[in-house]
Amino acid sequence: MSSSSASTSDPAGPSAASSGRLVLVGTPIGNLGDLTPRAVETLASADLVCCEDTRRTGRLLQHAGIRAAALRVVNDHTEDGAVDDVLARLGRGETVAVVSDAGMPGISDPGERLVAAAAHAGFTIEVVPGPSAAVTALVASGLPAGRFAFEGFLPRKGSGRPQRLAAIATERRTVVLYEAPHRVERTLADLLAACGPERRVVLARELTKLHEEHWRGTLAEAAAHTAEVEPRGEYVLVLDGAPAPAEVTDDDIVAAIDRAKAAGASTRDAVAEAAAELNVPKRRAYDLANR
Repeated sequence: MSSSSASTSDPAGPSAASSGRLVLVGTPIGNLGDLTPRAVETLASADLVCCEDTRRTGRLLQHAGIRAAALRVVNDHTEDGAVDDVLARLGRGETVAVVSDAGMPGISDPGERLVAAAAHAGFTIEVVPGPSAAVTALVASGLPAGRFAFEGFLPRKGSGRPQRLAAIATERRTVVLYEAPHRVERTLADLLAACGPERRVVLARELTKLHEEHWRGTLAEAAAHTAEVEPRGEYVLVLDGAPAPAEVTDDDIVAAIDRAKAAGASTRDAVAEAAAELNVPKRRAYDLANR
């Protein structure tokens, strides 16, 4: 153990941090058979398991034959309040496991703030990999998966929602979103308005469960589909990226400059208008106007 001026009684001190571990454990998103042996071992040996819902996690532990030492509810409302206790436990050299109701903690689920606090304090952070609804839906979608943007849940209201929709509309990478069944119809309508009717989308639901479904079509077709059925189960929406913008040619720029000048603009103003209209550098438009 390296020497340090910090007291060994300090729960956030480096000497204490050398033994305490915060372990994020991936859990099944539907099929309980996806719980890995390493996840079982970690949950069985942890001094504390932080979870969103003690009933759901309790059923998972029972299925795996685990009797946890202690469970603590850590959800969106309680995570900040749990930080000090978790850091104190880590400072005593304990192992604290973190799980969500399904999938990887910290991905649109609690865990992110605990990890940030523990990492800042110098404690060991480990991950036991497991299922992820986002990646599961992405790789089964048939859409490009080499590069993608994960958006999680869109804001339900306020200026943040139209801002995120506008960003998604121009995003060239495949976009992955989460949505609750009672809000999926509205979200698809908003995506349709922002991205246009022809953008391809895959609606994935009940992943790894008996009634797993992957619906494929355009945004216009998806909006019509969800209006006709009763959405059930949590949804993952996998949206095709925005098409590449058409290349702006020199002739396009000259034509835009000529239009502006014909409307009475000076050459300088016409160059500025053309550059803004076509999103090209002013220098390029200026050179073409004076050649």
